[in-house]
Amino acid sequence: MTTAPALADFARTTRGTGPGLLLAHGAGGGIEANYGPILDGLAAEHTVVGVDFPGTGKTPKAQTPLDVDELADQLVAAADAEGLATFAVSGYSLGGAVAIRLAARHPERVSALILSATFAHADTRTDLAASIWQQLYESGEHTLLARYLNLMALSENTLNSLTPARVQASAEQLAHDIPPGTGDHVDLVRRIDVRADLAGITVPTLVVVTTNDPLVSPALQRELAAGISTAEVAELPSGHLPFAEHPREWQKLITDFLARN
Repeated sequence: MTTAPALADFARTTRGTGPGLLLAHGAGGGIEANYGPILDGLAAEHTVVGVDFPGTGKTPKAQTPLDVDELADQLVAAADAEGLATFAVSGYSLGGAVAIRLAARHPERVSALILSATFAHADTRTDLAASIWQQLYESGEHTLLARYLNLMALSENTLNSLTPARVQASAEQLAHDIPPGTGDHVDLVRRIDVRADLAGITVPTLVVVTTNDPLVSPALQRELAAGISTAEVAELPSGHLPFAEHPREWQKLITDFLARN
């Protein structure tokens, strides 16, 4: 087990009242970055709790490689701190794999799973994309990295709706906001493998497949869904950033599913 910051060092977001809903964000993201546009909507009927993984938000960067078990346990500890005995878990991208591991380690606590734009392991294509992401981050060429992320995260229609000048301006802004934990997160993307956990999941599960996703292919997302006997699949015509391209539709998929489960 690797060493990570103590719970007190993990920045925690808590909002709303009602049944518990934990949020697990994606690589290089954060709770506000990945869930901010839908937080109020989720909190209207739920006590929403999320932690920023090391090196994002106000959580210090880890000094050792990230460990998926530790991240899962930190989410449960945050739920404990907020008095939540049971909870649903919404995981986005890398956070989806963390949510799966959480459900495997703490099955008595989890009432439902929502897995969006996520994967159980990185296939060759995703590993290649992540390796370039990691190398660009480590090189310090963060504007070039931001341009690459625009290419790999936005759907074709959304990207083509922008002028080259707007894409460049967006990249220059994003370059200043890339969190210091990015390299650690992407390293975990390349190492993580929760395929062995899928068959043991018995709670209601929604897999939101982002069908125009250049980063995590819809085929890889559907492969994950096929491994969970209780999974239902919803399709969202989005790239890898549903919170940016289709936030209202994404929120509705989550809240409607939770209302039924």
